[in-house]
Amino acid sequence: MLIQAHLGYAELHRLELSKAAYDLLSAMVAVQHPGGEVNASQVELAARVGLSKNRTSIAMNQLVERHVVLRPEGRYRSYFIHPYFAGYSSVEELHDALRQAIAAIAAGELAEPSLPAAPPRHLSAVPPRRTA
Repeated sequence: MLIQAHLGYAELHRLELSKAAYDLLSAMVAVQHPGGEVNASQVELAARVGLSKNRTSIAMNQLVERHVVLRPEGRYRSYFIHPYFAGYSSVEELHDALRQAIAAIAAGELAEPSLPAAPPRHLSAVPPRRTA
């Protein structure tokens, strides 16, 4: 059994995740290796929680957009759970990983879990005012 960082989970509500995203994250936590690496396809994860392929894809995109799940470039069937939510083999490993994550976030090397930025509004989409 892995040790989870409770502080990250206490803040998950701020990310406005869908139920499918929570379910998918739960499946990923269940199969993760120490440090948060998940070697499973979306199909395998979907089967664990009973989601359709489409719902799983949408949920995974939501987790990635909010930086809860990190998707390494060029690696098939491999994901990493953000260090704030990953499981660790020992308390020492957890503390070390959190210290490294905080430093990486401060250095701009790791994104902090957050809501995605709102898309910019284009004034061309706003109809002109009509004066009488």
